[in-house]
Amino acid sequence: MRYLVLLVLLGLPIGVAAQQERLVRLYAPEALVETGLMKHILPRFSLKTQVKVALAETPAAADMVLGAQGRAIFEGAGQAWHMQIVAQDHKPTARLADWLTSDVGRRTIFGFAPDGVALFAPPAAKAVVAVEVEMDGDAQLGHKVSRVKCARCHAVDEASRMGTIGSTPSFFILRAFEDWDARFSGFYLLKPHPAFTQVEDVTDPFPEDRPSPIVPIEVTLDELEAILAYVQALAPADLGAPLQTE
Repeated sequence: MRYLVLLVLLGLPIGVAAQQERLVRLYAPEALVETGLMKHILPRFSLKTQVKVALAETPAAADMVLGAQGRAIFEGAGQAWHMQIVAQDHKPTARLADWLTSDVGRRTIFGFAPDGVALFAPPAAKAVVAVEVEMDGDAQLGHKVSRVKCARCHAVDEASRMGTIGSTPSFFILRAFEDWDARFSGFYLLKPHPAFTQVEDVTDPFPEDRPSPIVPIEVTLDELEAILAYVQALAPADLGAPLQTE
């Protein structure tokens, strides 16, 4: 009832207001419009969703913009076309965005072939460049620090394999994990280390009324960098092939 009163106060016909609630203003550059793609896909979207799409004259007047910014959704007509949502909380615009990236929408776009040849294709995948991080710490110092401060629990080298806690992974096993550097960089945050580890200028002192259950391990940031350099040089343990499940 209050919605109807508001429409009357604004002087808007009820039918016009309802249509505006189901309208998306889309900006597409002339080069894209001239291909005929918009005439091909937009009626199909509207038939499926009952959401109308009107082409805006400028990006500033649009709820969604097709151009060079945003998420890449297809390429053709000489460039990759991206979707940028301007009206973030507009449900009809969200429906159009979902449709354009859905299987149905993609098939409709890629199936547009006015002369028997498809004009548009999926966007090219971006190449992922792997960056190898080089640790600049002192590996020899890292070996010494590891033997003094880590070997009570972990096997840090061949000589310490038989004198450690059996359930604690060796440095060789940890080195085989893809995120080994993150594990070592933040080891003092991983249980049980917070209970007995102090990193200079990083961790808070132990409460005086709750001392560490064992002799604390005190490590400086320079020593931690040295340990990382030492572990990087270790040969990872062979953990075998990943388990295969059906």
